[in-house]
Amino acid sequence: MSVAITEAITTLAEAEQRFDLRRTESDDFFLEWFTDLPALLDEEKTGLTELRRRYQYQRAQGQLLENTVTLLFASPLLTLAGFYDPPFRLKAAESVRLILEDPQEVLQGRLDVLVLTDQFWVVVLESKKKALSVWSALPQTLAYLMANPQSEQPGYALMTNGDSSVFVKLARASGGEYNFSRVFAALTSNQELYGILQVLKRIGQVVVNR
Repeated sequence: MSVAITEAITTLAEAEQRFDLRRTESDDFFLEWFTDLPALLDEEKTGLTELRRRYQYQRAQGQLLENTVTLLFASPLLTLAGFYDPPFRLKAAESVRLILEDPQEVLQGRLDVLVLTDQFWVVVLESKKKALSVWSALPQTLAYLMANPQSEQPGYALMTNGDSSVFVKLARASGGEYNFSRVFAALTSNQELYGILQVLKRIGQVVVNR
């Protein structure tokens, strides 16, 4: 029986139980989001300033839908981080299938953006809608990360609704441990956007060098 991921996995407790996951708060587990972050070039900072200006202008008109958040926020960030250039590969609206043995069912879902060798995923939500806050995406994001065919390597994800962004790391080889970064609030300041881009570039370095 096929079931949509968004219907089958609606809470964090369900995701943890179904996939035998547990959150670790060890500082050593997810170093990529706060250590050895690359310095940004002046042109990258300029690009982020323009990104934030455009996003704030459109955001002031009201709630932004997923496609608009992708166009205004996620896509420019991925461009600046180099994820649209070799060796990275982009797949839009990628279909995901997870087969569970107990009970026997197939979970299906689609991501707005899937980037590079199935090790970095981008989950985009509508902006500032209570039912779709950035944290509401965590159960499904963990399910998507479980679909990573390279189970021996950690998987990473960026959950964003434009206003708020959170990075997630899942290591299936470590017994299903996961953790996440702090919330980056792009509307607050340019420094928040700088941080997001630095983490994106750092994760890109880690994945490429494996």
